[in-house]
Amino acid sequence: MTPHGVSPVPREARPYQGRRAGVVSRFVAAAVDMVVVVGAVVGVYAVWATLLFLLDPLGFSFPQAPVRLAVVTGFVILVLYLAGCWATTGRTFGNHLMGLRAVNFRGERMRLAGALVRALAYAVFPIGLFWVAVSRENRSLADLVLRTSVIYDWLPSHPPSQG
Repeated sequence: MTPHGVSPVPREARPYQGRRAGVVSRFVAAAVDMVVVVGAVVGVYAVWATLLFLLDPLGFSFPQAPVRLAVVTGFVILVLYLAGCWATTGRTFGNHLMGLRAVNFRGERMRLAGALVRALAYAVFPIGLFWVAVSRENRSLADLVLRTSVIYDWLPSHPPSQG
């Protein structure tokens, strides 16, 4: 509720506030996050190409990045992005757009170590997200192993405890 007694959460969504998110919401959020990470990888390449151009403008040609280097760069950016977002606000950009928040087993913001382990689990085994579709608790494989959850949370403040 705002100071004026008006809730920022639509009436239809209020019953879902604080509940675990489903596979569609989480998949859309993950897809948005992949676009962010791919954009970051392209940005790293653009900075690299710009630096090469500034160092030798007459002999410049676009660098050929090895595929392995691009994949490793993307992996590192993905893990740092996810861990940083989950440890600070509990939300990635995709989570923010979909009204989701990742929380620990107490329904609180994850610590950096827990967020880093969760990010590694998601980066190494992203197909585990689809376990949400068959889980009665709407939890991915990483959520089950690490005792985390992704909940609907449209409010800007810290989420309520999972009940």
